[in-house]
Amino acid sequence: LFLDRVQGEVALDLVATGDFVLRRRDGVIAYALAVVVDDADQGVTEVVRGADLLESTPAQIYLQSRLGLPTPSHAHLPVLTERGGAKLAKSRRSVALDPGRVAAELTRVLRLLGLDPPEALAQASPPEIWGFARAKWSLEHVPRTRSLAL
Repeated sequence: LFLDRVQGEVALDLVATGDFVLRRRDGVIAYALAVVVDDADQGVTEVVRGADLLESTPAQIYLQSRLGLPTPSHAHLPVLTERGGAKLAKSRRSVALDPGRVAAELTRVLRLLGLDPPEALAQASPPEIWGFARAKWSLEHVPRTRSLAL
């Protein structure tokens, strides 16, 4: 059980999910161990990533505890999906965002993340939009869901 700053209390049973890889067959250290050591080495105190990675977090917390390393706080943001529920991904050839509508697309994503941008922001320049986003950003606005349909 751990507390995620967006998703709330998350209970995933490591015994039920089974073993996880620490070293691949080719001898390379696997992501689960590498990220734990790297985060500790860099002094990471907050991890913010997509909710599609939520299930890997208990293994990382377990490794941190076994290695005597600090556990950062976690916030798993909803993943943007297509209407059918599949995660947006280049590898799946998802529908591309329209580069001619950058302001409108950015504003739409800010709306999905709960920031409630004014309508006029859809006509603003990207630096103005990012300025609004930085000024208004708060995890409290983010919907408590694992995915959001684009």
